[in-house]
Amino acid sequence: MTQFLPQAHKLVSLAALKVNNTNWQLKENTSKHHTDKYPGTELVLRRGLAFSITLTLSEDWPTGESLTFTVEAGSNASLQAKTRVVFSTSSTANTGTWNADLKSTDSSSVSISISSPANAAIGQYKLSVKAGSGDRAPTTNLGTFVLLFNPWLSEDDVFMPDNTEREEYVLSEFGVIFVGNINRIGNFGWNYGQFQGGILNICLSLLDRSLNYRKDPATDMSRRNDPKYVGRVLSAMVNSNDDNGVVMGNWSGNYSGGESPSTWTGSVDILQKWKSSGFKPVRFGQCWVFAGVLATVLRCLGMPARVISNFNSAHDTDQNLSVDVYYDPSGNPINIGGDSVWNFHVWNEGWFTRTDLGSTYDGWQILDSTPQERSTGIFQCGPASLKAIKEGDVDLDYDGPFVFAEVNADRITWTYDSTNGEKKQVYAETKSIGQFTSTKALGSYTRLDVTNNYKYEEGSRKEREVYEKARGKVRRENAFSATSQNQPRVLPKPDISGKFKVDGSLEVGKDVNMTLVLKNLTNTAKIVKANMTAWTMVYNGKPIREVWKDSLSVTFGSEEEKTVPIKITYAMYQKHLVAYNMIRVTALCQIQDGAEVVVERDIALDNPDISMQVLGEAKVNQTVNVEVVFKNPINMEVKNCVLLAEGSDLLKGKLKIDVPSLKPKQSSKVEFEVIPTKSGTKQLLINFSCDKFQAIKAFETIDVAS
Repeated sequence: MTQFLPQAHKLVSLAALKVNNTNWQLKENTSKHHTDKYPGTELVLRRGLAFSITLTLSEDWPTGESLTFTVEAGSNASLQAKTRVVFSTSSTANTGTWNADLKSTDSSSVSISISSPANAAIGQYKLSVKAGSGDRAPTTNLGTFVLLFNPWLSEDDVFMPDNTEREEYVLSEFGVIFVGNINRIGNFGWNYGQFQGGILNICLSLLDRSLNYRKDPATDMSRRNDPKYVGRVLSAMVNSNDDNGVVMGNWSGNYSGGESPSTWTGSVDILQKWKSSGFKPVRFGQCWVFAGVLATVLRCLGMPARVISNFNSAHDTDQNLSVDVYYDPSGNPINIGGDSVWNFHVWNEGWFTRTDLGSTYDGWQILDSTPQERSTGIFQCGPASLKAIKEGDVDLDYDGPFVFAEVNADRITWTYDSTNGEKKQVYAETKSIGQFTSTKALGSYTRLDVTNNYKYEEGSRKEREVYEKARGKVRRENAFSATSQNQPRVLPKPDISGKFKVDGSLEVGKDVNMTLVLKNLTNTAKIVKANMTAWTMVYNGKPIREVWKDSLSVTFGSEEEKTVPIKITYAMYQKHLVAYNMIRVTALCQIQDGAEVVVERDIALDNPDISMQVLGEAKVNQTVNVEVVFKNPINMEVKNCVLLAEGSDLLKGKLKIDVPSLKPKQSSKVEFEVIPTKSGTKQLLINFSCDKFQAIKAFETIDVAS
């Protein structure tokens, strides 16, 4: 086939017309698509937005001819699944489909604008082109590009209209995570690092290694247009259960064969280790690690995401919206039935519409990658609509009852005597679960309380109405009957009240001094026997070791109050602390001719401080020194000291420095160098550990000049 070209005054064989070169216009396209932070030479784009390429041809371009493009996602791309699409420059432009617009021709070069639909599947695409319409026209593979969700586009399901929120929840590479307990909330920095080298490809590998993809690659690829599908798949893949995902959970207190979860300060090192090991699970993680990694992956793929910390978080194993907590007659915590109350639990929220539920449920959606309970057979959780949780609509997809219980379950305390199997309900209350639900505030490191996003004011009539609504839906869904065993019942008014008061500071290396305050609430004399224990705990409520116990018998006069001093020495607990240094102190009070009362208090011991200072102005490609100072506060030598440091665009990988042992009260000064590779605000994080102290963390924000 030939065609007469007036401008060129020559005949051109379209069969011989080839593409010699492709200019992806990387700088212009990535700036327009808000993807200029991704490193490398592969073009990264956001769906629904046009991008431009320039093709250099082997011959002058014949007037009136078209270019036919093919985009293919995945190795099983098909027209039926819409993962293989063919379109040409002669096609009528349609915002709901792939299309190409011939912008200009110049001698033997052609400038093309290509648009993807706002609901295109995310992932890596192969782009090819055929010059002309003849059967003999050759097809040229132009290369690959990556397509992501687009929170800047109103037609995209992940559209987030506020630019400040997009800056925080899509583009920010660092943040803080809140931990501790309701009496003392702390935080530490986390390096999300979604724009670091190789992270995007690792995030795409997560999708390609999912159970869904292994089972049916074509269907999985076609469903990647849906953020709720992608979010649910990733909630499964970030934990290693079922699928050899990224992180293996461990709450035992024994982390031999891996890293203690408390040592991690970011996602980049974890994701890189997962890939470099041949996709073997990284050992070990706990909830904040899973949440930090999932936030990285979601942001990397273009979905707005944030990390949420919930205090006094319920783990309801039987979905009856109550948690049962047990003690033996000596006051020791015991595990019966699997329910537990975590000092804190960390999960994620992703931002997208719920086309399956209706616009009422759009906005933040809860995703939890910590492996706790199976959902449709595997360890995954969400997305559960935040609005549905607040309104008690727990019958909607996905995992509403589990999430609702985390923030609003009723708590029932029992005693259990293993010698005779007797179980007594001691206390039932509705207000303690789900307190100080927190996330990082926009543009600062302060704590933003979002409890009211999850439930109405605790104890209000509306909150109780929603709870009863949710319980009714769960009962119908699971066809169980409420019994006195799993629902609160009216109990006799207790004869005494009790509380633990902390005397002085709570610091690792010092004795814990407390006071048990008991008061007779009646006008008659009472004899009270109290069995008291203290256990070191994992933050999820798992007891590790009993470190103190005592008992007493006290006679109270009418409405009399008495105090009992308690001392738990450092020698008692020093060898048994685990991450976050938590101890639960309990008094099981048995009243003669009266009901039992359980008094408990969770305490978290503070680690000593560590200071970090940047010694000079930070500039791109220039060395700047950082000084870290730690003082041993105890009257014992500390050994096996290790300092870890990381920071995206500041250090290449994670820096590890062995620090000499420190004698009592001795200080250690460590200096190391960072060489910033990019300008802007960066975060440097350190983690110091030794045989007496675990995971002393600090971070510093550094403004890097160009």
